[in-house]
Amino acid sequence: MANEDISITADEPESSDELYERFHFSIDKGQEPYRIDKFLMGRIENATRNKLQRAINAGLVLVNGKEVKQNYKIKPLDDIIIYSDLSPESTDVVPEEMILNIVFEDDDILIINKPAGMVVHPGSGNYNGTLLNGVAYYLQQKNPSVSEETLPRFGLVHRIDKNTSGLLVLAKNDKAMRHLAKQFYDHTVKREYNALAWGDIEADEGTIIAHVGRNLRYRKLFEAYPEGDHGKAATTHYKILERFNYVTLVKCVLETGRTHQIRVHMKYLGHPLFNDDFYGGDKIVKGTVFSKYKQFVDNCFAICQRQALHAKTLGFVHPTTGEEMFFDTELPTDIAQVIDRWREYSKTRG
Repeated sequence: MANEDISITADEPESSDELYERFHFSIDKGQEPYRIDKFLMGRIENATRNKLQRAINAGLVLVNGKEVKQNYKIKPLDDIIIYSDLSPESTDVVPEEMILNIVFEDDDILIINKPAGMVVHPGSGNYNGTLLNGVAYYLQQKNPSVSEETLPRFGLVHRIDKNTSGLLVLAKNDKAMRHLAKQFYDHTVKREYNALAWGDIEADEGTIIAHVGRNLRYRKLFEAYPEGDHGKAATTHYKILERFNYVTLVKCVLETGRTHQIRVHMKYLGHPLFNDDFYGGDKIVKGTVFSKYKQFVDNCFAICQRQALHAKTLGFVHPTTGEEMFFDTELPTDIAQVIDRWREYSKTRG
């Protein structure tokens, strides 16, 4: 039997857009030899032997800083780190031919500019038509041997919301996946978003620090918990780009990657994102409700029929070359048009 005096730390999967969380085990000096896959399966919730073996084969399990094989037996004082997606929900990805907006590609990585309205990966209620369905088809056309067995989730290491547009990076092999997963966990990936928020934000720049976790009553919603009594630590840095009296264009830089983080943090600040139907931005939040203004806002809602949030830039270290990579995109048409309208409207209001 294995000794139970073991230190375990892990991130919380439900509140992260980073799909490969990190688990850390410090083994006690009294530990008896025990196969690593069996050991981990008994100590990580939702883990299966198949998922763990895939993680080991992909080099996502490190013992004392080195990769191991499935039959490795843990020893006293071993230090184990595992980067893996061990979420309970698992949906087979069916390859589907679709048009992908590929910004960059080499032998290791794939950078895609995701349109608004597209779900990133299959899940409850969305089994096809997702970005990952298209990526699976694309990768298999180039290499038929690629599958979820050889490349879990076809290299997806992070995600953005269905109605958020912007940049995603995917790995094309195990080494790249492992390298990117670690960068996301260590929060060294540079992610900047542009958002249109309700109201005239007072400070030109600032930092929002408040835990983000699921709403205790409505599980599809997330909430800010500034006292840290629920959820996981989350930090968003923001800087004002342009003011339009009733709305503000703001740059948000993520230090952490919690689900709905920017949307939740901006609502907590009192400035929900424009047309964010989850967090109160799909109605007039600032300004009067006289007919001409209401008609103007409704017209803007009709142009941008989702939260005005775009993952504009993405920066990370290339997993093979070690080069710092940086990608930038233009704002999508719907957000750009709404910004132009607000810019012109603000001029008329003085």
